[in-house]
Amino acid sequence: MRREHRSAAEIEAQIQAQIHAARDQIEATRERVNKRTGRDLAAAIGIALVLGGALLASLLWVKTLFMAFATVLIGFALYELASALRFAGRDVPRVPLVLLGCAIVPITWYFGAAGMWWSTLGAIGIVAIVRLVELVDPSTRSGAGAVFADVTAGALCIAYVAVLGAFTVLLTSQDGGQWWTLAMIIMTTVIDTGALAAGVWLGKHKLAPRISPGKTWEGLLGGAVLATGAGIALSVWMLGQEWWFGFILAALLVASATVGDLAESIIKRDLGIKDIGSFLPGHGGFLDRLDSILPSAVVMMALFQVTHS
Repeated sequence: MRREHRSAAEIEAQIQAQIHAARDQIEATRERVNKRTGRDLAAAIGIALVLGGALLASLLWVKTLFMAFATVLIGFALYELASALRFAGRDVPRVPLVLLGCAIVPITWYFGAAGMWWSTLGAIGIVAIVRLVELVDPSTRSGAGAVFADVTAGALCIAYVAVLGAFTVLLTSQDGGQWWTLAMIIMTTVIDTGALAAGVWLGKHKLAPRISPGKTWEGLLGGAVLATGAGIALSVWMLGQEWWFGFILAALLVASATVGDLAESIIKRDLGIKDIGSFLPGHGGFLDRLDSILPSAVVMMALFQVTHS
């Protein structure tokens, strides 16, 4: 009986040791992947699935919900960027900037491109006036050059986040535009995924080491290859275009997504921060997830207009 009892205890200990060893190995692998990708990959996938589900529901159920969804995302992204700029020393009026920037989205939805441009000019002007009014308080006075930089920073936030983000709403509001918006988001996701996978396993040659050390030419090529396949499939089965349109779609979106990614990296480098925000575990902030979508929305809107003219 003792011998059987010891045998059972030994077996149990051995199983426990194997479980701990397997868990340690999984954790070590996860840490290596996270270090290579620069993010918590498991958390990133979970957040992506949640946001993706909300996006699909808003696009395919009631398009007006997408306008509300986009307004929320843009509001968080504006707050993140304005906060990062304030951390870097720029006195950007966050509350009016976020409120006015968010207002551009529904105005674009209901009044189209003209509404977007007029609301943009109004938002930039009002934010600038708020900053000038703040000069009444002596503690906010920092010289004409610094005040001009503050006003310019506010305009950058609105132009970069609110206006480019409003293009997704402008595109979705068109007849059948929701499919083009969905195709654009699928394409940017495929590009990011392909670049990440190819960069992790094959990446050796840096794409822009002074701007974004983690990006490689191999990653860019991997993203382009996957994007081409996805572009052809989406062109034929979702957008009602010829198969060759997929090559144009892939080439333009790979370029715009890469430019958007590098543009945000330049902003982060200049501000001396790793992520614009920290709202989304594994992703950094909302702007870190929108960086490739924002300029791509302008490209997709242009393609929509060309193919429907």
